[in-house]
Amino acid sequence: MTRESQPGPHPPRTRGLRGPAARTYSGIYSWFVVLLLWLVCFFSYADRQAFFSVYPLLQKDLRLSTVRLGLLGSSFAVLYGISGPFAGYLVDRIRRKTAILGGLEFWSVLCSLSALSRSFFALLVFRAAEGLGEAIYYPAALSMVSDYHGRATRSRAMGILQTSVYAGTVGGGYWAGLIAQRHGWRMAVLFFGGLGCLLGVALAGLLREPSRGQADLSTDGKRNPIPARQDAPEPHAAFSLAAMRPLLTTPPLPALMGAFACANFVAMALLAWMPAFLYARFHLSLGTAAFDAAVYPQLASMAGSTCGGFLADMQARRSCGGRIRVQFVGVLAGIPFVAICGLSGSLPLVKGALVGWGFFKGLYDSNIFASAFDVVPAPMRGTVSGLMNCVGWLIGGGLAPTAIGLAAASMPLGRALACSSVFYALAAGLLLLSGRRLRAGT
Repeated sequence: MTRESQPGPHPPRTRGLRGPAARTYSGIYSWFVVLLLWLVCFFSYADRQAFFSVYPLLQKDLRLSTVRLGLLGSSFAVLYGISGPFAGYLVDRIRRKTAILGGLEFWSVLCSLSALSRSFFALLVFRAAEGLGEAIYYPAALSMVSDYHGRATRSRAMGILQTSVYAGTVGGGYWAGLIAQRHGWRMAVLFFGGLGCLLGVALAGLLREPSRGQADLSTDGKRNPIPARQDAPEPHAAFSLAAMRPLLTTPPLPALMGAFACANFVAMALLAWMPAFLYARFHLSLGTAAFDAAVYPQLASMAGSTCGGFLADMQARRSCGGRIRVQFVGVLAGIPFVAICGLSGSLPLVKGALVGWGFFKGLYDSNIFASAFDVVPAPMRGTVSGLMNCVGWLIGGGLAPTAIGLAAASMPLGRALACSSVFYALAAGLLLLSGRRLRAGT
């Protein structure tokens, strides 16, 4: 074992274990890690949603068209997606703690500096560059969680971690809208950037690096029933498309990536444009529009993600495609709610649809990476997370804000948002294919 992979100078011991398994951390700390990473992820998504909530003020202050507003939303997702494979490759070769805290400080500083922007181009550069810092965090966090939680608790741990996405979206959306309404959009952005910098300093002494693959060393003799590809790239192989080819052809990984791209398109479309839609359609204040667009779906997603984690762990014990079945139900049931969000003229009905969409989105989200980790070797989980982020954010998240902005130039914004439900139908088809390929083992 290399020095970098040592879990820490004084690792707690687990009673009754010998050998490699004795070097794992206690069960309590494994859940404490989820809490620490939850806080980091909270600020990651708070920073993102803060910009969406102040779109009306940005448009007025910098005189931006809807297309340029869409480009601001897409710029982050595009660079985030492009850098995903490289970030994941790096995560598998450095300490995850360094990647997590370094990424947090990097994007928080850039978020703070973006408050100084006086032009569209300057804001576009800062916004896009934030994607570099956030791209390395998520693969590192997922890889770390997978080394603290094995198959028995992995979906639950990742489902709980996923709730930070929704909490961050709520916190960033609502508080940014409220602060911007009183003090301007620059103060709102600076607020979240500054808090992120302070969090990185506070976590430096609390987060510990685990041994890679330690959670897969079962204490009861059970092994993962899904065999990992034997031709997966070596952990220290040079980054190249040829080295990634075995992963890209691992059933059912390509279909899971495609489903993620489709689901992320829907999520980014609603997250980016729903505050502006509610603001214009129902004549709400900026703070109220931001609150309604964020709080209702994200709180519902927190419940859905927690339920999805428990359901998926139960289903995974019964069959190898259990996690994918939970994801399939999530996107299929979410289709009508997405359509209602954009087409209904009743504010209470739109709020109800946002709750329904949020809950089923949580079912899907809780297993995005847990499903993939069932079929890839532990030393490559950072790389796989980066590849999935690349596809999901570059194709899905990167296209959605701009595509909806372009569509809104020729049709009502609500109708454009409703049309995004088609991508949920595509995601359901790909997940159905994923389950079949996994059972067939081809």
